[in-house]
Amino acid sequence: MLIEALELVFSGDPTFLEITTRSILISGTATLLSALWGAPIGMILGLKKFRGKTLLKSLFNALLGIPTVALGLILYLFLSRSGPLGFLEILYTPVGIIIGQSILITPITVSFVTSAIESVDPEIRDLARTLGASETRASITVLGESSSGFLLAIIASFNRAIAELGVALMIGGNIKGITRVLTTTIALETTRGEVVLAIALAIILLTLVSVLTLSINLIQRLRT
Repeated sequence: MLIEALELVFSGDPTFLEITTRSILISGTATLLSALWGAPIGMILGLKKFRGKTLLKSLFNALLGIPTVALGLILYLFLSRSGPLGFLEILYTPVGIIIGQSILITPITVSFVTSAIESVDPEIRDLARTLGASETRASITVLGESSSGFLLAIIASFNRAIAELGVALMIGGNIKGITRVLTTTIALETTRGEVVLAIALAIILLTLVSVLTLSINLIQRLRT
């Protein structure tokens, strides 16, 4: 069965390429959106001191484990025709999945960026100030030291997005040629009894996630 699945993977089937490309584009865009608003929030939490900071950090940490099917249901209720955002007409579209995934992975982006900044030795900022750097310049120095943590946040967010099922299924609807991605296709083919095809798609998914994870580990080692 595994041999047959590997033969499918290397067969160059255009359906495989289409689903894989769509998955990467959707999850990649969702990761970019998450970084656009999640990274600044993480930077503020990591660099600034203000009332309620601990509570806000705890909230994002708690949201790391939010069930994707629960988020999918909430978004479905909001985006359905009878929902408050139904006028957007993005339910069962790639845009809907992108928005859903970006919301799902935002806590990962925020938490990882915050942790990366807070892990920088405080003496680095103090040294920058001692050398005459302004508060803004000192903060930029800290951000530079935590750049690998930013990259880790991006990779971790993408891996979470491309591997999730709940949001993609409930918001995308698994429509062939439009919203069908790797995870929803694996679930569909498994229920149909097409286990070989499901295994082949799972191999592609696991390969993507593994390559990205190994890449970030290599980058971190090179920086140390």
